[in-house]
Amino acid sequence: MYDDVVRRLRSAGCVFAEEEARLLLEAAAEGPADRGRAAGGPGDRGPADGALAAMVARRAAGHPLEHVLGWAEFCGRRWAVGPGAFVPRRRSEFLVAVAAGLAPGAGAVLLDLCCGVGALGGAVAARIADRAGERVGDGTADRGRTGDPGAGAAGVRLYAADVGPAAVRYARVNLAPFGGRVFEGDLYGPLPAELRGRVDVLVANAPYVPTGEIGLLPPEAREHEPLVALDGGADGVDVQRRVVAQAPAWLAPGGHLLIETGEHQADLTAAAFERAGLRTRVVADDELGATVVVGRRAPEPPSAR
Repeated sequence: MYDDVVRRLRSAGCVFAEEEARLLLEAAAEGPADRGRAAGGPGDRGPADGALAAMVARRAAGHPLEHVLGWAEFCGRRWAVGPGAFVPRRRSEFLVAVAAGLAPGAGAVLLDLCCGVGALGGAVAARIADRAGERVGDGTADRGRTGDPGAGAAGVRLYAADVGPAAVRYARVNLAPFGGRVFEGDLYGPLPAELRGRVDVLVANAPYVPTGEIGLLPPEAREHEPLVALDGGADGVDVQRRVVAQAPAWLAPGGHLLIETGEHQADLTAAAFERAGLRTRVVADDELGATVVVGRRAPEPPSAR
């Protein structure tokens, strides 16, 4: 069966056919009845062989592997994902590493805007919890829990928001183990007002592909991921500018904003940070091909404390 799956995937142009075949076989054996429930769907109740055939057919037709499997691996954890949701990219692990290094630790208030399935905010919270010696189950293992409006592991308070209904459904699944609260709406619009001025670390993987370059993306992305998660406007920085402009009102004194951007757009993104009055720097990881702009709200002067 493995060889048949490999041949089918190779003929469809899958470069990593052997690895994908192994993952698909494992997923079919693990229990197809559970697949899809993270998105509120009924799941696939067919026999394993039928489930495997359906999964291979979807992958061969060009659906993202992660959508077919029902999860994406990111920062060493599995995060529920599926149709209608943006798949977290490995390069965003750099943003997580930088953000976790800036977080104050126990009791931190984190905000993940344009959160998609919540992997970035959840991964930052997980790293803080790890530092505190606490272990948090991954988002695909604790589906029975509901979001806790209080603090999660290590006292971290995690908030997230996205405009996409499918993304929000997955994010609520993924962030439940962290006590995360997930809101549906445009950027800061749906967030509780009491969060203003309290955010220690704000991360945003806002869309940054210029509109004219959407057609150059791989078919997996442009045909199966929501356009709102990809299209950043004429120069790719439209949504980022909106995130940055309002960020100072939500950041705590000394709090940080981190936005992933393209290498060739970093100057545009950084300029928006500077206009907002944030102390700005650009960091990059050549191995991951990742660029992140970091801004800090000025801390309170001693006389104001």
